[in-house]
Amino acid sequence: MECTIGGTRRHLVDVARGQRAAGLEVHLVASTLRDPGFPPDLDALAAEGVTVTRLDMVREVNPGLDWRHAKALKAILRAWQPDVVHGHSSKGGVLARYASLSTGIGKRIYTPHTFAFLFEALFSPLKRRLYRAVERHYARRSDFIVAVSPSEAETFARSGVVPPGRVRTVCNGIDPRRFLEARPADVAAFGLDPARPVALIVGLVYAAKGQDLALEALVQVPDVQLLVVGPGDRSEVEAQTDRLGLRDRVAFAGARSDVPELMAAADWLVLPSRWEGMPYVVMEAMAAGIPVLAHPVDGARDLVVHGETGHLTPRIGVAELREGLSSLASLSPQARADLGAAGRARVLHGFTIERMVAGLTAVYEEALA
Repeated sequence: MECTIGGTRRHLVDVARGQRAAGLEVHLVASTLRDPGFPPDLDALAAEGVTVTRLDMVREVNPGLDWRHAKALKAILRAWQPDVVHGHSSKGGVLARYASLSTGIGKRIYTPHTFAFLFEALFSPLKRRLYRAVERHYARRSDFIVAVSPSEAETFARSGVVPPGRVRTVCNGIDPRRFLEARPADVAAFGLDPARPVALIVGLVYAAKGQDLALEALVQVPDVQLLVVGPGDRSEVEAQTDRLGLRDRVAFAGARSDVPELMAAADWLVLPSRWEGMPYVVMEAMAAGIPVLAHPVDGARDLVVHGETGHLTPRIGVAELREGLSSLASLSPQARADLGAAGRARVLHGFTIERMVAGLTAVYEEALA
């Protein structure tokens, strides 16, 4: 797979580790170009018995390079002779299924982690039409397409791309231990006031994650501070912060390895995303015991119970986020703690790595049968 960053990276590592621990023979082909923290993950997987091949696939369409990588994947399949070829993300999913079809090796499983043709703010109409056509072509030649949440499965069905009956839902899951045991970080180290509410955003900084929408919403909620965590180009959102006069209430922390501690220090998490499949950060915040304010994107609709574990907005938008921020800010600390406790119980009961690995194994067995 080529999209080795964020939740997709987490998913791949957890699945490979869990499948190997369950006794499956796991061969992994992945690119390490997008995230400097990914190579140590691969080294750890190799030490645990996963066969790892690094193939520097790129996210953008690059016919010459993509063709070379497709040939390399065909050679890898001939050497390994796997029973199942499971592709992840758009580019990796296409190349994996092409190699499987070309060689006749393996049942074809595909996890898109959201379809690229849905990203209206990222790609032109022409590119989205191309991506849709490619996804439709390979969906008809796949044994199963895996949605990582029930709501994403509904999106697949509405897209008209996946043939009926080929979607299987296997929810993402997490290892909650680091989030259960974390000690709160010091938000004052980021220039924020510990005596005032702190909302947290965690994710890659780009249009899909909606940091810009949260900043617009924050303008009219003067009591709330915002800590923005995650890699990516922050120049536009930092300029927006200055333009809106929010510099004294917003801190940008970049990529961090202490997210559990930051969640333990925050009053709630904000998920202002425009698209998701099954956001890991929401599960992590719930495990950390803090409420979640989320747009009703795929996955969030399955995780956040409005009024019980947080605030789920009725639509995607600045006004809706503003209402959610005001609602959570108006609650007492104990009321927010009660929401967080309910979220923790929900994620510990139903969204674990063990359930995820068992669900994928069942999909493989169904395809092989």
